[in-house]
Amino acid sequence: MRNSNAVTLFAHLIAAAFLPAAAFSWAQTKPAGLPGGYPNKPIRVIVPASPGGGTDIISRIVAQRLAERWNTAVVIENRGSAIGGILGMDVAARATPDGYTLLAVSASAVLNAALVNKTAYDQRKAFAPITQLTSQPYLLAVYAQVPAQSVKELVALAKAKPGALNFGSAGNGSMSHLGGEMFNMLAGVDVAHIPYKGTGPAITDLLGGQVQMLFAGGISITPQVKSGRLRVLGHSGVARTRLLPNVPTVAESGVPGFELNGWYAWLAPTGTPASIVLALNREVVQILQSPEMTEKFASDGSEPAPGTPEQLRDLYNRDIEKWTKLFARIKVKL
Repeated sequence: MRNSNAVTLFAHLIAAAFLPAAAFSWAQTKPAGLPGGYPNKPIRVIVPASPGGGTDIISRIVAQRLAERWNTAVVIENRGSAIGGILGMDVAARATPDGYTLLAVSASAVLNAALVNKTAYDQRKAFAPITQLTSQPYLLAVYAQVPAQSVKELVALAKAKPGALNFGSAGNGSMSHLGGEMFNMLAGVDVAHIPYKGTGPAITDLLGGQVQMLFAGGISITPQVKSGRLRVLGHSGVARTRLLPNVPTVAESGVPGFELNGWYAWLAPTGTPASIVLALNREVVQILQSPEMTEKFASDGSEPAPGTPEQLRDLYNRDIEKWTKLFARIKVKL
């Protein structure tokens, strides 16, 4: 019997070594306060972007904590594409609404699906909100060898050397793409756009100098900034933030009117039982409200922003309405 137990344990350890990179533990006991038999199998969280971007990083952190609390496999599934998350959102929209497929989204993915590479369905009806995860401005980062120490110097460089600079993005229609296009328009420059299948690959090429600038969430680029490989010139909020007191806004640094705010959230396919949505909301909100999470996110320039499903739905709808009006007014071409 002792040998049999040892063999079984060894088999489990070997299997665990090949599981996807989202921490979890074996489901041995069902946590209290959950509906019915849920969860009794792995939960997958579709991230409609390549590994390494803000949506991916934040979701992995939350997935790990949820797995630990529920003793359940919570697996991150990356579905990157160069069209701003549409493919991953489509997979999630068509998934069985049973609580075992969730979707991680950013403001980028929402706006892209609604306004640019439009989906064949109304995404506001296709998904049930769970909770907002974070709120954060975007940082304007440049390759360390770009000879600009400020936004004003970057604008001057772009005007003096047309075609010498380009900017990366997480894909066509992403918030980072929109940020670059707004920068071009409001600063009166023409920096070429290079789309990638997520923020991670865009950062890789920024580090190599293939692109010279990028708007990205702080959690995606902070390690590279601290190492000196990238330089932050400003952030996209309307005012300086207590989390980034020494980083000026792009607007105050020479591009008046520039504003771009981001967020991450989790959704479920519409039809997912309300009891499961509420259970997920309760657990994720508690995770985000922990001092550990507040401190962890603050170090990267973002803040936990948990709330009710209704509050997330309102945010979702407000952003779509706001950007629809803005697109019509400023004629941004995507």
